[in-house]
Amino acid sequence: MSASEPPRGPGPVIGLTTYRQQTRSGVWDVPASFLPGVYLDGVTHAGGIATLLPPQPVDERIAGRVIDAIDGLIITGGRDVDPAVYGHDPHPSTDDPARDRDEWEFALLNAALVQHIPVLGICRGAQVLNVALGGTLHQHLPDVVGHSDHQLGSAVFSTSAVATVAGTRLAALVGESTTARCYHHQAIDRLGEGLVVSATDRDEVIEAIEIPGRDFVLAVQWHPEENLDDLRLFAGLVEAARTYAQQKAS
Repeated sequence: MSASEPPRGPGPVIGLTTYRQQTRSGVWDVPASFLPGVYLDGVTHAGGIATLLPPQPVDERIAGRVIDAIDGLIITGGRDVDPAVYGHDPHPSTDDPARDRDEWEFALLNAALVQHIPVLGICRGAQVLNVALGGTLHQHLPDVVGHSDHQLGSAVFSTSAVATVAGTRLAALVGESTTARCYHHQAIDRLGEGLVVSATDRDEVIEAIEIPGRDFVLAVQWHPEENLDDLRLFAGLVEAARTYAQQKAS
């Protein structure tokens, strides 16, 4: 920052959705809400203030109240979306549904879209965005592409080169291509209404989607929090949230 620039003040508040499941910590074995710390680091290193949004009973008014209190939303990775939501029977490899989290995240996302708040979806978050807008998912990518490179298992992330689509917000943020850290066995099939594809990989798997226009609504199938040397996606969200907060305050 130069001497002529005014101080920017505290960063925008970014809400991140969380897991809620049985968790062990020390002597405790209880239902808990949690999120890997690298998500929070991505937000704070990019200049934002991170706050957690654990699954809970929700309706339209509750979701709207939550969205009123934040400047940007990240829908994080996690379990597979319940295929019943998009009208499919479950594949044998599909996770048991976490319906409380599905309902929570769909409600928050819908409220965020209504209020034009910046949104970043990560892995599951890309699938939530697509399904929320009427799209469907490939429930098990090995059946489609013939290999398991997108999810190696045992918490080992694979590395994949993805090509962005010219003219998209993602391309403006990361350029013609980027390296993605992947851990997903599902992917976008039929695209949701109003969405465009903004990146694919060598298997032509959709790796990023967005809503074109002024609002920042972008979702990637990979895990940018696993490479904090590259903060461009988090920085893009934080900057959009900063602008949103300034406009809301004016």
